Amino acid sequence: MTIVLYELCAGDQARRFSPHCWKARMALAHKQLVYETRPTPFTRIKEIAGGFSPTVPVVDDGGKLVRDSFDIALYLDETYPDRPTLFGGEGGKATARFVESWALTALHPPLLGMIIGDIHAALAAPDRAYFRESREKRFGKRLEDVQTGREGRVEGFRQALQPLRHLLERQPFIGGQTPLFADYVVFGPLQWVRVISPFRVLAADDAVTAWFDRCLDLYDGLGRTMPAAA
Repeated sequence: MTIVLYELCAGDQARRFSPHCWKARMALAHKQLVYETRPTPFTRIKEIAGGFSPTVPVVDDGGKLVRDSFDIALYLDETYPDRPTLFGGEGGKATARFVESWALTALHPPLLGMIIGDIHAALAAPDRAYFRESREKRFGKRLEDVQTGREGRVEGFRQALQPLRHLLERQPFIGGQTPLFADYVVFGPLQWVRVISPFRVLAADDAVTAWFDRCLDLYDGLGRTMPAAA
């Protein structure tokens, strides 16, 4: 049976923007597995498999349900050991956990603050109401106020990428000469911005930008099949 990936969609259901879903999609492509995707708005996630998970991605592999992008990657590596590895061993898993912790704390929060209004604008009406209420409760202010002033914050975000930049000046991928799941952990949030917001967070001459372009080209240009937001 074909694996099914449930992933978050905007009002235009063809526009899939979740950073975590992109991690899962890249992991499936890396493992050379056949899969199909199901667009899922925020307000319909609870309908997946009778409320199996409050979030996406969710993978259904012949009735085996797995949630959370990292757990999905672990499952795929353990279930399909004959396919290309996502981690390259236990050390690779530990490294990917560190990269994930860095991405969740140093990348996701500032990126969300710079694109939160653009996300809201791209959603269908029921999702807009849910998103505004939940995120304004989290931030304690209006979405518009959260995003305001992003032009003055983007340089600080670019500076936060220095550890990654330093690494990528020595090797083409976080995983070395070829990508591993750690690459997709960082690719996900940058793809999130690319497909949902016209605001550009990377400088054209950055080593991180060159790496991101290499990731977009992986698997016959999988990342580029989702057009950038205009």
